[in-house]
Amino acid sequence: MLRVGLTGGIGSGKSTVARLLAERGAVVIDADQLAREVLEPGSDGLKEVVKAFGDDVLNGDGTLNRAALAAKAFATEEARQTLNGITHPRIGALTGQRMAEAPEDAIVVHDIPLLVERDMAAAYHLVIVVYADAETRLQRLVSSRGMDRQDAENRIAAQATDEQRRAVADVWLDNSGEVPDVTVLWDRLVGFEKNVRTQSYASGSPIVVPYDERWPAQARRIARRISLAAGGRHVEHIGSTAVPGLAAKDVLDFQLAVEDMETADSLREALGQAGFPYVGPYEDTPRGEGDWSKRLHAGADPGRRVNLHLRVEGAPNWRWAIDFRDWLRHDAQARDEYANLKLELSQRFAADTGALAYGEAKEPWMETAVERVKAYRGGQAS
Repeated sequence: MLRVGLTGGIGSGKSTVARLLAERGAVVIDADQLAREVLEPGSDGLKEVVKAFGDDVLNGDGTLNRAALAAKAFATEEARQTLNGITHPRIGALTGQRMAEAPEDAIVVHDIPLLVERDMAAAYHLVIVVYADAETRLQRLVSSRGMDRQDAENRIAAQATDEQRRAVADVWLDNSGEVPDVTVLWDRLVGFEKNVRTQSYASGSPIVVPYDERWPAQARRIARRISLAAGGRHVEHIGSTAVPGLAAKDVLDFQLAVEDMETADSLREALGQAGFPYVGPYEDTPRGEGDWSKRLHAGADPGRRVNLHLRVEGAPNWRWAIDFRDWLRHDAQARDEYANLKLELSQRFAADTGALAYGEAKEPWMETAVERVKAYRGGQAS
């Protein structure tokens, strides 16, 4: 199944977006609803809350008085952590149960307010952040939900900042005014789910575009997903998109360091389920002596193309990928030469969806780059 994290500040309108996606067929797991379930009358969770915060957080009929609990739980960081310690493990268990019950081809949207605070972004195939400015959120909480203004301000202040949410957002939906249109997003999710289920990857023609300032942030998010799926192994952002200012194909390249090719093969299923299906065994074009073999995976997300190269740490091709990137970062003349070559070739081979002819046409320049990279590396070593 496709696991989508949906988050945003309180009052941002996550529930509206969740409803729109549910209407299109998503299976929505609402963390707030689960939070209510784990504190139902008679539950162990409610008993622990009463023990921690006092009998006055209950209504006369024994149900939870949420406003009274919120006034206490959000008053201090210590109190908030106490409440989280009671509810989060129980909510996590219920979440796992609901995900296990979803169909194999489901697009599961996990509506979770504290995704950022709990550092959970890497566990999802895609993260959607619903945004509304703080004043809009405050007005919604006070006027629509009848929340005390100070209570609303406390809740907003206790949550992640907009900058922290932007850092994890694969999709940023502005819900400050009109309700966002999720049609394009849904089409992306449908394609993504199908690719993960069938272990297919997104592809396209080798179209070179100007350097995109969003690439580094996108790369950081994806590298964390790859590393998590690979058991915490080191991941490097390599290739042209890793060189600031360099025009490139809009494809993020990553290098995952492994102990040997047997280890690479053992990671195949985990990477595939994380959204990076296996493409095949390859040998990089040798730039010197030694073993240049690798395993290639690629991204299943049609909205963000990715190549993932599994290479043995310390091997010649592992070293070359890093040195070539760093040389281009350092040498402005080489960077300009390479950009001009790529732009010319991308126009010539625009119909080459596999990018094979494009890659072959770069080879003469790449061969001349070998000695220049060696000279750069030697200079760095000295």
